[in-house]
Amino acid sequence: MYAFEYQKPKSLADAAARAANEDAKILAGGMTLIPTLKQRLARPSELIDLGGIAELKGIRKEGNDVVIGAMTRHADVAASDLVRSTIPALADLAGMIGDPAVRHRGTIGGSIANADPAADYPAAVVGLGATVITNQRQIPGDDFFTGLFETALEPGEIITAVRFPPAQKAAYMKFRNPASRYAIVGVFVAQTAGGVRVAVTGAGPSVFRQKEMEAALSKSFSPDVIKDVKQSPDGLNSDIHASAEYRAHLVGVMARRAVEKCG
Repeated sequence: MYAFEYQKPKSLADAAARAANEDAKILAGGMTLIPTLKQRLARPSELIDLGGIAELKGIRKEGNDVVIGAMTRHADVAASDLVRSTIPALADLAGMIGDPAVRHRGTIGGSIANADPAADYPAAVVGLGATVITNQRQIPGDDFFTGLFETALEPGEIITAVRFPPAQKAAYMKFRNPASRYAIVGVFVAQTAGGVRVAVTGAGPSVFRQKEMEAALSKSFSPDVIKDVKQSPDGLNSDIHASAEYRAHLVGVMARRAVEKCG
């Protein structure tokens, strides 16, 4: 690693002031950042650890919504009675992330801020129509992920929580990489107050909605109605794990399994 200053602020205001430094990096779990530092692919002047800010942790109910603090661990989301009773598909998704070591260190805020194309949480954020809350504003989930490892966050802007509305029905299914357990393709399907949403992760450079499936499922929420909906391979990821054509095929398979799981 390169030399850097390690900071562990106790307040969000202090963290935001330090994060305004373009050469600083925010540590919110470190599941991606620490390996990046070890490989010398990043050279921050400061490392700002959010672990000491109590207000960024915890899960609470606000109205009908579930609000999850940005520094809440994946394992805590998976085990939460509130999440399991209100949005069981979200708890199920959190339980699929990585392995126990990753789930007990990684955080929801760190995951969505990193915007890895194969991460699981982006599918839930978009699939449930969640809202990303920062120290400056509230960002609709549909507008948050802008590209490969890119988000709508501005310099110095820090995620404080994610607000998830409940769904009438929801489920997440993924075809996982056997080594990393990242999603080669993951699909989150939900019947929400605003209509059916189908969010796909792992397949492309960023999470996206499958609008043709949404339209079909809005008419009849059954796996049979999307069996002939074909995902185009154009623009999808192609690597040593799966070709774009195979990922396109998996989108349909995982979507049908998710609808079946909804019951």
